[in-house]
Amino acid sequence: MTGSYSLLVADLIGVAVFAASGASAAVAKRLDLFGVAFVGFVAALGGGILRDLVIGAVPPLAFADWRYALVAIAAALATFWLHPQLNRLRRTVLLLDAAGLGLFTVTGTLKAVHAGVPPVGACLVGMLTAIGGGLARDLLTGEIPVVLQREIYAIVALGGAVAVSVLSWLDVADSVTLAAAAAAMTGVRLIALRRRWSAPVAVP
Repeated sequence: MTGSYSLLVADLIGVAVFAASGASAAVAKRLDLFGVAFVGFVAALGGGILRDLVIGAVPPLAFADWRYALVAIAAALATFWLHPQLNRLRRTVLLLDAAGLGLFTVTGTLKAVHAGVPPVGACLVGMLTAIGGGLARDLLTGEIPVVLQREIYAIVALGGAVAVSVLSWLDVADSVTLAAAAAAMTGVRLIALRRRWSAPVAVP
């Protein structure tokens, strides 16, 4: 499997995961079928669209490659019809969301690096790729974005983006090391959820 094909597969898996996450939030808000599909689409592709606009890749891949939109909408519609079963699989959804965070951080950072973005900027682009869709999802459903609250989410993405940038700088960013970086982010996110780790907040 070539590196570019591996990157595509990882990207599409992340799209499906975040589309399901966005659609689940929309179902919980009792939106109609179109609303669920729209929120799922934005949650899945919002971060990637932001990434492509920042690095000057226009039109954004979400619009240039039909596979991205198809996977996002299909996952959102599947969630609409299967949400009773998914509600009973909350732990599985959290696992997939954590995996999506790792995958999108890796792909977002790599694409920024390959576009010639300096290391610090590439790290920020990688983080925004991972959290952008979730920000849009929460805003569309009338919630304070998760990444702005106590949960250890954006911090994991930023740390992972730094790791990917360093791997690229050392010229050891192959399928194995990148998969390990994604797995490490997934693991940290899951441990943070289990142990209820949180960032400090200001005391009123």
